[in-house]
Amino acid sequence: MTSLIDRRKVPQARFWVMVAVACMAALWLLRPMLLPFVAGAALAYFLDPLVDRLAFRRVPRWLGTALVLLGFILFVILLLLLIVPLIQTQTIALIDALPTYVDMLRTRFMPRVYEWVHRLSPADVEKLREAAGEYAGNMVSLFGGFLKNLVTKGFALFDVLTLFVITPVVAFYLLRDWPKVTRNVDELVPRTQHSLFRQAMGEINKTLSGFMRGQALVCLSLGLIYGVGLTLVGLDYGATIGIIAGVLSFIPYVGSGFGLIVSMLLAFVQFDDGLSISLVLAVFLVGQTLEGYVLTPKLVGDRVGLHPVWILFALFAGGSLLGFVGVLIAVPVAAVLGVLIRLALSRYKNSPLYRKKNLVPPPSSHKP
Repeated sequence: MTSLIDRRKVPQARFWVMVAVACMAALWLLRPMLLPFVAGAALAYFLDPLVDRLAFRRVPRWLGTALVLLGFILFVILLLLLIVPLIQTQTIALIDALPTYVDMLRTRFMPRVYEWVHRLSPADVEKLREAAGEYAGNMVSLFGGFLKNLVTKGFALFDVLTLFVITPVVAFYLLRDWPKVTRNVDELVPRTQHSLFRQAMGEINKTLSGFMRGQALVCLSLGLIYGVGLTLVGLDYGATIGIIAGVLSFIPYVGSGFGLIVSMLLAFVQFDDGLSISLVLAVFLVGQTLEGYVLTPKLVGDRVGLHPVWILFALFAGGSLLGFVGVLIAVPVAAVLGVLIRLALSRYKNSPLYRKKNLVPPPSSHKP
């Protein structure tokens, strides 16, 4: 009987493997045109709870979708009108001031560097120069290749205008028909695996919603903390640096690292006293402390089960393979894989393969 069940499972497993391979192949072939559709699906998933609340209060689904989507678009436009002029002004001023900052850094720190280098032997200096050139070249090449793939693969056919036009349309139709879409997918699942599928979808939805919505609030909070804190300290261009650091905080360690490095460089150039430099450092220490002990536990929670290293790997892998589309789907794919791996491990530990005792009898201690 067991062999018969196993024979039935083999074609079924083979079928799902073929479906997965076909989906990945289609994703790879269609990657230049997927960006507006993936962005629209992500936006629909993000806004669906609001539409569901309106539908629960007997608001027609199409009307609730239109109201929520229109409100989100107006919020984004208002946010851009408030932030973009500030970022644009400070960025232009920073670019104009860069030569002055470079000269000040050279005047202030190069004598100390030369003094330290002169203490080394010529052989050590040559080794240090070769190592620095090699590591710098590797980092620049890696980051440059990542950015190149991100831009060229993400915007091969659709420019930014097309993205802004198609994405709201896709989001509207998906939000309007979201219950129908989920019901149709549910009906396609084999009835023998239906309970497992529902369990997996519930875990995936909890992980994705908890991470995406919570992390968006974390990024917004960190942007405010860094921007307001650096501005109050008196750092030039502090608001722009804080906003960019908050947005980049969606990628673990990248936002805080970028903001800390740029802010400290500007602080060493701008300030002569150690107190102001220490205050700039304190802004990021406070931000990281709040993120680790207040914001992330309260807004995201530990239930999502997505380790920062796993997220970082997924984002870089997605960006290298599929460009900006890969970055958009990296976290959902990582969440899905994480949930499936946890379910597979749970089923494995409850299976006879894991629990089966050793049938080989232990060697007897009785001597003939």
